[in-house]
Amino acid sequence: MREAAFIKQNKEKWMAFEKAIHTNSKINPDVLADYYIHLTNDLSYAKTYYPESKTLLYLNSLATQAHQKIYINKKESKNRVISFWKTEFPLFFKQYHKTLLYSFLIFSIASAIGVLSALNDDNFVRLILGDAYVNKTINNIEEGDPTAIYKSGSEIGMFLGITINNIRVAFLAYAFGVITSIGTGYILFSNGVMLGSFMAFFYTKGVLFEATKTVWLHGTIEISVIVIAGCAGLIMGNSILFPKTYSRRVSFIKGAKDGLKVVISTLPFFIIAGFIEGFITRYSSMPVWLAMTIIFGSLALIVYYYIFYPIKLNKRLENEINLKELS
Repeated sequence: MREAAFIKQNKEKWMAFEKAIHTNSKINPDVLADYYIHLTNDLSYAKTYYPESKTLLYLNSLATQAHQKIYINKKESKNRVISFWKTEFPLFFKQYHKTLLYSFLIFSIASAIGVLSALNDDNFVRLILGDAYVNKTINNIEEGDPTAIYKSGSEIGMFLGITINNIRVAFLAYAFGVITSIGTGYILFSNGVMLGSFMAFFYTKGVLFEATKTVWLHGTIEISVIVIAGCAGLIMGNSILFPKTYSRRVSFIKGAKDGLKVVISTLPFFIIAGFIEGFITRYSSMPVWLAMTIIFGSLALIVYYYIFYPIKLNKRLENEINLKELS
């Protein structure tokens, strides 16, 4: 059978199944199981006759989502919270890796603009960071401790204040997606420019390494998770701009729910970043090797959980589906 005829013959069935698993519509369990059996049969057929086609990619993605919906979440246990971060979210997030890349690129380009602007205009840093902060930091640099600002206040007070503020920024990046991806793009861009000008400021004062060693103790997780929260906003914003086969309303609801899942996943990481900033960053005199261990360990944690772990779990799930097809 030609691929076009295969798609035409089964398109309505696939779309009905996709709608059922994404909108939580009430559907008879027997009908749902029948849909799933037909889907796996179609997937097997597509693997044989249309390898590396878009049809195969679509069916494979749909089968993975269906398997997760039917088997992974079939029982709500008291360990639901643990299973969300351990299994449910990583399986779900793999489909949004490209959106995460776009969020990262927006933030990175904005950071580069912030660096270049600060290096070419001394007043740019004051415009972005404010006179009070810049003057205080310059005073700290002259006194030999460029990151002394992180040592002010109580440890618990700083931990709570920083954590709450970071979570606020994350939800803001997500919420601005309601005015399409442009809103979230603005939040990412403004934060990226701020970071770039901030680091360029320390470079112009000749204390870049010392500042980097201290700031990135908490900043590695903090900045990474802001980018991830930006991904959440782009998911919601893109659902408005690109509804695909859904109505715009249904697409928006799905995008808002998916984006909210991403934001919720960041909460433990913001708590970790707040803890580091409140209790560890103030010890800027720590050995370089210890600081670098914390920085690169934090980076490895983020990259593994949001990139490699979802890929690993989805491959495992695909293998389970293939075994079910063979049995």
